[in-house]
Amino acid sequence: MKKAIIAKKIGMTQIFTEAGLLIPVTVLEAGPCVVTQKKTVESDGYDAIQVGFGEVKEKNVNKPTKGHFAKAGVEPKKVLKEFRLDSISEYEVGQEIKADIFAAGDKVDVSGTSKGKGYQGSIKRHGQHRGPMAHGSKYHRSLGSLSSGTSPGKVKKGKKMPGHMGSVSVTVQNIEVVRADSEKNLLLLKGAVPGNKGSVVVIKETVKSK
Repeated sequence: MKKAIIAKKIGMTQIFTEAGLLIPVTVLEAGPCVVTQKKTVESDGYDAIQVGFGEVKEKNVNKPTKGHFAKAGVEPKKVLKEFRLDSISEYEVGQEIKADIFAAGDKVDVSGTSKGKGYQGSIKRHGQHRGPMAHGSKYHRSLGSLSSGTSPGKVKKGKKMPGHMGSVSVTVQNIEVVRADSEKNLLLLKGAVPGNKGSVVVIKETVKSK
């Protein structure tokens, strides 16, 4: 991984290309992020940079965290993430990372927490089929067979059943960057990304190559 940034999801809209094509895009406030720590093989056993994003009131930060930011010489940040980059030599503590690290046409992976949908049945949660909807049927959207009969006589591990849906970590891969606005620190990504409006996501250079 060569580059990454933390962003906040603003919402979705649509834009037109020069050819007149309509493209649905997600607007993300990407940065500015600040490097709060550099980790090296000598001191920590691996190379990485720690990045902070988002404003937070000083009264809401505990003493150890305040000391951590004071050592870096930066203002307290709401979110801290670590990125293991191919080369951390070009980054220094206190340096800002902005949306201009990406450009239109780049492909990225976006990680975030999906929307929580509460308790859902097996049809919505796992895409299972429903039963007949005729008057004689007593089985419509209920769960089907749970397992074999007498042997083994129990529900097998991993059986897809109704339960809590959503609110899990999701990564959407190979999303195209449609536009990068360095002045306003905005990234427009083609299609949808995980999470609610206002949620924090991580944007990384894609691991796929097409």
